[in-house]
Amino acid sequence: MINGTDLRNAIISGANNILKHKTSVDELNIFPVPDGDTGTNMSMTMSSASRDLENNTSNSAGEVARAAASAMLHGARGNSGVILSILFRGFSKGIEGMEEVGGADLANALGVGVEAAYKAVMKPTEGTILTVSRVASEKGKAAAAIDDDAVYVWSAICKGAAEALEKTPELLPVLKKAGVVDAGGKGLCHILDGMLSVFKDGTMITNEADSPEEQSAETDFFRNAAAEFDQEINFTYCTEFIVGRDPECKKDPQDLRSYLESIGDCVVLVDDDDIIKVHVHTEEPGSALQSALVFGQLLTVKIENMKEQHRKAAEANEEAKAKAAVSLEPAEPVNDIGFIAVAAGEGLKTLFTDLGCAHVVSGGQTMNPSTNDLLAAILATPAKTVLVLPNNKNIIMAAEQTISLVNDRKVIVLPTRTIPQGLSAMLAYDPDATTEVNTVGMMEAASSVATASVTFAARDSEFGGHKIKAGDILGLNNGKLELIEKDIVHTCSKLTRSMVTRSTSFITIIYGADVTEEQANEAYNRIKAKVGNETEVTLVNGGQPVYYFIVSIE
Repeated sequence: MINGTDLRNAIISGANNILKHKTSVDELNIFPVPDGDTGTNMSMTMSSASRDLENNTSNSAGEVARAAASAMLHGARGNSGVILSILFRGFSKGIEGMEEVGGADLANALGVGVEAAYKAVMKPTEGTILTVSRVASEKGKAAAAIDDDAVYVWSAICKGAAEALEKTPELLPVLKKAGVVDAGGKGLCHILDGMLSVFKDGTMITNEADSPEEQSAETDFFRNAAAEFDQEINFTYCTEFIVGRDPECKKDPQDLRSYLESIGDCVVLVDDDDIIKVHVHTEEPGSALQSALVFGQLLTVKIENMKEQHRKAAEANEEAKAKAAVSLEPAEPVNDIGFIAVAAGEGLKTLFTDLGCAHVVSGGQTMNPSTNDLLAAILATPAKTVLVLPNNKNIIMAAEQTISLVNDRKVIVLPTRTIPQGLSAMLAYDPDATTEVNTVGMMEAASSVATASVTFAARDSEFGGHKIKAGDILGLNNGKLELIEKDIVHTCSKLTRSMVTRSTSFITIIYGADVTEEQANEAYNRIKAKVGNETEVTLVNGGQPVYYFIVSIE
């Protein structure tokens, strides 16, 4: 039998295990654009429960499950995180009021969670985390009919999940073509396995992230130094380079490794017949480069001051926290209606604020806000009815979870999937119309907007019959890959022109933080020259990360 202490330790162990493997789960994402990666979102969702349970001393399994489910609901990020939180919420309802649970109780409770998860998704897709959880539950129930032992049943659940995971490529052709299994399903397997470790052996998996041995050498090479080393930095310069090997040089590359280890740390060296790739933290980047020249010519070099990056990142983080703390105080619902939106970039935040949004939650692609982040903004909006614009397909489910968490005001989520849709919806708001009329009218306006996006490939991939290299410039037509190019301005112009129709009246070009004014103006001039005076073209500095250009076409 499993008591509250056992379950508490198991959930924390499961959270630690997904944290340990989040990088490898992230890498299973098959679409090459930078996004709110599955492993990261599931890990952050589980970590919210882990933090809450650290101080939970209840020995009731039902109470522990309830506390974990509540924390996960508030901390859910991205669609995968929301589905995970729904699974655990159903699980908690399945063992509600129970002090101890056996194998059948565990399997039945998981079944309640699976049923809730399927209902929560508008169009359930097989070959995803839903399939993995369902098969796991079915295997658990079958095992419980043979033996009610909790370890026996949970072992069957883990085995069933693993078997279902291996079959996901057969259910989703896009997975099979990419040669991977479903990322959400893989994440769930790690969580279930982490829980089994406690049930079976009483051993909690530690909260260490993937070890260097578990990560590929490619992944290690060009990570952001400030984000990676959020701790004491022993050496200032993150130095990375590639050497084109001189065939006449007979020296062993391991000699280079030994020297680099004598002047720094975090040394990673990978070599083959043609090149040597190196990553090292050192106070002597010049010496590192000079030592490499013995082996051949330097092909690429990158040197970053980690201490300066870390200082700036810390300052920015503290400033953001301070702003959030000031702006998100709970407010009495005195007005009839209010709005909140999700966006990243000062320009975009200003746009939504000018259009009437009480608060703009920082987030979007790669930065999915949690349910709790959205809830705080809702409660800080002084309105009896709050309309939420997620502006990203991976944030809609998290936003919808807030509806049941608010008692003193009504929450309506308008399922806007892009920034242009959100802006168009706000422009369509009529203060003289009823909320019901506005809800319909705003979504009609949102659905009439086409969105062109220009970003970069975050990983090597083969998608839609195209071979994509990390760093390629991607043009997305309403989220679907349309172009693979090398230049951001050319991509923006070509993509926008391909999406313009005879009925197009307005084009708004929103340029991001990594685009110069010169590039933005060049894109504007190219597009304006193509569409002529019949179509109004506007250029806006959105300041958004990740996307070089977001173009609204109406």
